Amino acid sequence: MQSPVIALMNTLSYQGKTGRQQQKLSDSFMSSAKDLLNKEQQPIISQKAEYSGPLEDVFGPILNFTDPQATSNNSDNLSLQAYLTRVTRVRLKLQQVVNAPDPQAMSQALAQSIFEGKTVDLSETRDYGSLIAASLGQEWNSFGETLLVQPMTQAWQQLLMPTSQGINSEWQSAIVNDWNTAFGGRYPLKNTQSEISLPLMAQYLRPDNGRIQRFLETRLKGVLRKEGNHWVPNSTHSQGLRFNPEFLKALDTLSYLGDVAFANGEARLYFEMRPGTGKSIMQTTLVIDKQTLTYDNQQPQWQRFAWPADTIASGASLSWMTTSTGTRLYGDYRGVWGIIRLLETATVTPYAGSTSSYSIDWKTLGGHSLAYTLRTEMGDGPLALLKLRDFVLPEKIFLD
Repeated sequence: MQSPVIALMNTLSYQGKTGRQQQKLSDSFMSSAKDLLNKEQQPIISQKAEYSGPLEDVFGPILNFTDPQATSNNSDNLSLQAYLTRVTRVRLKLQQVVNAPDPQAMSQALAQSIFEGKTVDLSETRDYGSLIAASLGQEWNSFGETLLVQPMTQAWQQLLMPTSQGINSEWQSAIVNDWNTAFGGRYPLKNTQSEISLPLMAQYLRPDNGRIQRFLETRLKGVLRKEGNHWVPNSTHSQGLRFNPEFLKALDTLSYLGDVAFANGEARLYFEMRPGTGKSIMQTTLVIDKQTLTYDNQQPQWQRFAWPADTIASGASLSWMTTSTGTRLYGDYRGVWGIIRLLETATVTPYAGSTSSYSIDWKTLGGHSLAYTLRTEMGDGPLALLKLRDFVLPEKIFLD
């Protein structure tokens, strides 16, 4: 039984050639003789049309696509035969799925291989159809899309959609459930005294082999890729899939934190603090994991800090002294997340003229300003971890 696509294209080709007249043999000899006599004046490529007909302008794109002579000299040309060859490969692969002892299992395996970036026949055929539709010009583009692209897109969606829901379930069971068990109800996700374990968080956020990174590489390599600091759908293989925008946003956040705070596999940040002067302030003392910066209104100097630096006596505190009072305590936060808690209470603004420095201002109850400048070595430094405040890991990768 003949393919309806072939039958339709043959009909269009036949109708498009109506009224065509091929050059007579005697005229061809005369033309060739003239060309030989005027060989030096001839263009490299002949400008003469072999055929002509009243419908040439209308059906020209279709005739160029279906006429074997138009594609015999250049294998790179877009042709109906090349498209049908690709469609046949896809049809045979799908026929294997239908004839398998367990069609559903084989269908899921095929779809999973697409998600993992191992099978590309279906997407290549669809993209080839899109190229053909575009080459037909504006008048025939809709025809090409309907005939050559939409059937492949529908087959693509029917194959991938059931598996996308399975990927959602895998994401929940392999990542989300354990994440919520380990970190739910703890600071900085929630404003509680209980804190997240940094070594445990490193297991998820390590850029090279963290649990989230491994899931992306083994389950979504074919439909998701990283461009700079952002995760984006692979437009070639993800057509018809609806990525959850909250999932992509969460991935960007966690990937950024992994690059900044867990680049070496464990939590480690280095940054510098420089104190500033304040009205009526005689002295300020900043302590981060036993690293102390005391300022007595002398020439301010940068001091380097490491975080976390002392897991036994971890924490952060800030105190000050005015010209009329003794030492006052602004805040004292125990625990490894102490500096993050302290930074959360400050007003943070970008430092003018620098992309790696920030103005940090703590306001006391009496209105005094305890000012510092923070200079980071990578990204936002410790400020990046404030992105985890009220963070929720989405349960779905794909929307219905």
